[in-house]
Amino acid sequence: MFNINFQDLVIQVPVFLFALTIHEFSHGYVASLCGDQTARMLGRLTLNPLKHLDPIGTLAIFLIHFGWAKPVPVDPRNFRNPRRDMILVSLAGPMANFATMVVSLFALFAIASLSQAIPAFLSQPLIAMFSVSIWINSILAIFNLIPIPPLDGSKILMGLLPAKQARSFARLEGAGFILIMILVFTGVLGKFIVFVQRLLFSFFTG
Repeated sequence: MFNINFQDLVIQVPVFLFALTIHEFSHGYVASLCGDQTARMLGRLTLNPLKHLDPIGTLAIFLIHFGWAKPVPVDPRNFRNPRRDMILVSLAGPMANFATMVVSLFALFAIASLSQAIPAFLSQPLIAMFSVSIWINSILAIFNLIPIPPLDGSKILMGLLPAKQARSFARLEGAGFILIMILVFTGVLGKFIVFVQRLLFSFFTG
């Protein structure tokens, strides 16, 4: 995804870790608002990235320049309205990434407009950081909203489907990972994400 060198890693890795952390924290936070305190009791309701790191997912950031965190545990039995609340909890992570993307986009515009007043040694790393944040957070949001088990989008879809159809769809979870891998290796997933990114960026930039 990126041409990596040490200077790139110094900027990209912290941004990536924050994007993953805010995603998982948001799932846990909304779950707690809906009545499930599982994440809080397990110490996962925190913005400390060390609590969310998955060893293989973290290593993947350095090897393939993409990664993942440990999913925040959620127990729908504790929800006040299980179907509605699961939709809200599943939406929380991607929406947190979208919000971070928007904040990063406006921060980038602000820095670019003030570039003459900000020393280059400060403006250039900030521009690089917010550019990476826009890219990474948009990817995480779009990817996780795809309705393929076990991605967040599949849980949203299950919450919207009638109970019988939702149970049938849930049985596809075992095949979901295989389908995702097929979409990755055929390039379909990458093209889809880039297409949606372009739509998003054109909406915000006019």
